[in-house]
Amino acid sequence: MRKIIELKNITKSFDGEVVLDNISLDIYDNEFMTLLGPSGCGKTTTLRIIAGFEQPDQGEVYFLGEDIAALPPHKRNVNTVFQRYALFPHLNVFENIAFPLREKKVGNAEIQEKVTEMLKLVALTGFEKRSVTSLSGGQQQRVAIARALVSKPKVLLLDEPLAALDLKLRKDMQQELKNIQKATGITFVFVTHDQEEALSMSDTVVVMSEGRIQQIGTPIDIYNEPQNAFVADFIGESNIVNGVMLEDRKVRFSGHVFDCVDIGFGKNEAVDVVIRPEDVDIVPEEKGMLKGTVTSVTFLGVHYEIIVDINGFKWMIQTTDFVDVDERIGIYLEPDAIHIMKKSEYSGMFGDYSSFSNEFDELSDAEAAAEAEEEE
Repeated sequence: MRKIIELKNITKSFDGEVVLDNISLDIYDNEFMTLLGPSGCGKTTTLRIIAGFEQPDQGEVYFLGEDIAALPPHKRNVNTVFQRYALFPHLNVFENIAFPLREKKVGNAEIQEKVTEMLKLVALTGFEKRSVTSLSGGQQQRVAIARALVSKPKVLLLDEPLAALDLKLRKDMQQELKNIQKATGITFVFVTHDQEEALSMSDTVVVMSEGRIQQIGTPIDIYNEPQNAFVADFIGESNIVNGVMLEDRKVRFSGHVFDCVDIGFGKNEAVDVVIRPEDVDIVPEEKGMLKGTVTSVTFLGVHYEIIVDINGFKWMIQTTDFVDVDERIGIYLEPDAIHIMKKSEYSGMFGDYSSFSNEFDELSDAEAAAEAEEEE
């Protein structure tokens, strides 16, 4: 694939605080890339530097091999869709989409053809004369996307565009955006703090924390092979325990020696061990590799989410098997359910569900969305 954008050693600070810390990133033609991370990790600043709304303190930005650091936003072949769609309330749907073409003095026949094409692409044929203020949030978003795409940019930047939508519409629009990207062949760079959005839409996920890139990979690679405790915790749920790699394919943790599939670690090297909740098998206590007491059970429709205390460490298990609070259970782990990571600055910060609650997670999501709005 052809490389569209190159960020080389980008550093950016605001009021003495480092927001981007020497990051480098390559973005390719016809790629759906997602910048994923918590509020304040630097993902929106990265997007704004690509767009030209911010200038890096250090580093270079290349577009198709050309240094564009000095190029203003309107001269870059890049368009942006923000969380607030910034539609013109005095213009109807057709004229909102046509606006960039009229600014470029494109002829009426060509405008008619291109706007009609965009309306079909975003499933708004027949809405041409509607006032944008009469549209639903999802429809307004489609108008904003059509307006951004009508002039055929090489890259479309999307800054948390789904954050203001309700859950069902957000899920619908995830698929819509992926379909639009595939239909146009335009490179999409999408910013979100929502792991599900990143995993469901992206060709490539860039996980960020504290102004640095933690990992780049496909959704499957990021989920199945996290490189450190931050990535393992941020992408889905993870039990992360301290372990010792005794030798290739042999690890000790929680007082038991397990077979695993990992190699290449030092003999008796201290490591982080990741076990996804869905990979834990519940067995009778006497048959368990590890044993513990169930402290909470939450029914989530498709499965139960169980917290179990194993030697003072709270594990999460996701299962279709019902167990009751205070029940003693055993757990069994297949070798390929165990993933070994090197120790990092994030070791010991994640993976114990002692303070876990769904309500707390929902509050955290709401706070992150509010902070994202404030940043705009």
